[in-house]
Amino acid sequence: MAQSDMQEASRGGARVWIFRALVVAGAAFMVYSWFTPWWSASIAVLPGEDHIVMRPWGVEVAGQVRANADPSLWTMPGFFEPFMWAYLSVCMLALAASLFVKRKISLGQFSVSLAAILIGFVGLSYLIAVGTAYGVGEIRADAAGSNFIGDSTVKHAMTGNKVKMVSDLKDGYWLALSAGPVLIVLALLRRLFVRNPKA
Repeated sequence: MAQSDMQEASRGGARVWIFRALVVAGAAFMVYSWFTPWWSASIAVLPGEDHIVMRPWGVEVAGQVRANADPSLWTMPGFFEPFMWAYLSVCMLALAASLFVKRKISLGQFSVSLAAILIGFVGLSYLIAVGTAYGVGEIRADAAGSNFIGDSTVKHAMTGNKVKMVSDLKDGYWLALSAGPVLIVLALLRRLFVRNPKA
């Protein structure tokens, strides 16, 4: 009987570590999508491509565009970049804490693992951030008289000439759009890996 208990404890411990590895993989997936460009635009008359690149913490603009376009079209408030980096730090800390926290929170007749709440919160918040980024991009593009996705004809600020711009979502956006649901699913599946957590 004691040997059976030991085997069950061993299997339970293995499941816990498997789940922890999945959470770490989910966090790495989120970080990778964070550093991969989400959107870019190329100006036909300029050499190269990706002259405007959107990342989670702001927009990067090539020197030629910066010198000849209205900065209000791409600049963000001064607090935005540090806020987004602080957001990423909080998310990583929450995921790290979820690896070891065992506390449960009572919600009426139900009790929910705090670890699952932390993981689900990070996933949901990242999904909201991705959707918000798209919405802000649409607003900024509309203000500039262009399309956020696809071909546009925009006016050169200095000469008034019309130039062609092509913009599209980059791989990072789709990765980020997937990272949120992945973490949410992990939060929902936690109880299958980590059973009978201590209160």
